[in-house]
Amino acid sequence: MGRRVLVTGADSFWGGRTVQAFEADPDTEVVLGLGRRSPSVPFERAEFVRADQTYSILSRIVRATQVDTIIHTSMVVDSTLIRDRAMHETNVIGTLNLLAAAGAPGSPVRHVVVKSSSLVYGSSARDPNVFTEDTPRAAPPATAVERSLVEAESLVRDFALDNPGTLVSVLRCANVLGPGLDTPISRNLARPLFPVVFGYDPLVAFVSEDDVIAAFAHVVRGQLPGVFNVAGRGRLTVSEVVAIAGARALPLSPLQTSWAAAPLVRLGLIDFPPELASLLRYGRGMDTSRLRRTGFEYRDSSAGALHDLVRSIRLRRHAGLRAPAYTYEHDVEQFFRHSPAVAPRPGD
Repeated sequence: MGRRVLVTGADSFWGGRTVQAFEADPDTEVVLGLGRRSPSVPFERAEFVRADQTYSILSRIVRATQVDTIIHTSMVVDSTLIRDRAMHETNVIGTLNLLAAAGAPGSPVRHVVVKSSSLVYGSSARDPNVFTEDTPRAAPPATAVERSLVEAESLVRDFALDNPGTLVSVLRCANVLGPGLDTPISRNLARPLFPVVFGYDPLVAFVSEDDVIAAFAHVVRGQLPGVFNVAGRGRLTVSEVVAIAGARALPLSPLQTSWAAAPLVRLGLIDFPPELASLLRYGRGMDTSRLRRTGFEYRDSSAGALHDLVRSIRLRRHAGLRAPAYTYEHDVEQFFRHSPAVAPRPGD
């Protein structure tokens, strides 16, 4: 019997990419996607199930489908996308319900993989230049997104202690860059002006979207429990990031920085959520030796991930067009999968 995988957040960028990766894995027998809205990418053989943001239906799905692996991709790491209350429901309550389903008596789940973020470390003047997976925070979480991620990871840690028979893997990702991903940093990189904090030029790390998906597959196939930092090799100063993007630095006052940025945010000139404000002041580095010791090889360095994104931005700018977004329609997908009117493809 092959692996039976359930992916949360299948309607998001990360969930959709993860579903597609495991659809292509010959060792995966069943792939299920769980999400609130329609997927943004087409699925070949995965089944999609609608659920609320807290995944209250997950226990029934796990029992009915006998999945052995859950990949939790739906935690929000961008505060511009969602209000604080909804973020808590998604990140904390959703994770709580997921773990309750995975740990219920008789549960078939044997591996839980969670996509987290380097935001759990924070970014302050008291922090080290490089975080290992065991580095504690220097101060309590300063933003709503950090608080929700820290609380969610605490739930995951308790679950791992209470359920020693279930493997638990947590991937803490650096700021991810890629042509298909929309984040405050990527939006700023696509604009003429990139916000910086006057008097500060910290070192930052990036990771490519492809390397994050590859890391998911690596820990699942290798059955690797533990917490792993995921970041490309090397770091760049913010001034180097701005130069590579071909943008102009927009210096913001180091005093009341968010207040100074507010009118520019309202005008749509920059994105400047609180979690980005601290990063652009103090930076953040991550030690990735733990994951590399398991045999994982990154495709891109931090600089490589940035260069790939910049090339994509310039290509879109010159072309002036984007492919229309895919919208999942259940009836349409059932037609393509099961209708006798659909001609078989060569090799089918």
